[in-house]
Amino acid sequence: MIANFLRPARGPAELAADALRGLGMLSVLIAAIWYAPTDAGILAFALPGLFGARFIGLRPAADISCCSILLIAAWSNVFDLYTRISWWDILIHVLCTGVLAAVLHSWAERRGVVAPAEVTPTALTISITAAIGLALSALWEMVEWIGFVFITQDIYVTYHDTISDMAAGGFGAACAGIIVAKTALIRADAVLPDLQKPAGSSAEDPFLHA
Repeated sequence: MIANFLRPARGPAELAADALRGLGMLSVLIAAIWYAPTDAGILAFALPGLFGARFIGLRPAADISCCSILLIAAWSNVFDLYTRISWWDILIHVLCTGVLAAVLHSWAERRGVVAPAEVTPTALTISITAAIGLALSALWEMVEWIGFVFITQDIYVTYHDTISDMAAGGFGAACAGIIVAKTALIRADAVLPDLQKPAGSSAEDPFLHA
């Protein structure tokens, strides 16, 4: 995966994705100087997703979509869009959870953790992606709760908000599962680490060179 990260960008789309990653790093610095420390922290939360997309080797369109949605989600917190626009929080949970669940499912597929989408019933692919999204939603709600209890009570945490956010995330992930079932999100030439094989086994990972 280091090879994917170090691979030079090829073409305008890959350059655009790298520019978004640069914008993500710059955003943390801007927030730290001109906004609140919690805003810088929220923007820093997006960095693993921004750079993880390059480590995994996403196709340019998927890479740009992932980076754009994560940056929009983070900056929406800085500009208080979640409180100013009633439906914005739900929309971002649908989009953000959906794209992350799709990326994780694609990565798990290439690693051999789940069966390839082309040999898996579409309904099963959608169900697995939705399950990944619900897990991510639950994890995020725990992070919000920890932030509310130990950092600042400005974080909006209620039972209704938690359940609606998880439902929106699950819905977004299920929709993303349709895309996963029909489209390869990781480049065919992306380098992924070998799965651990039993001693004496010489069989290759069938998904490494897919």
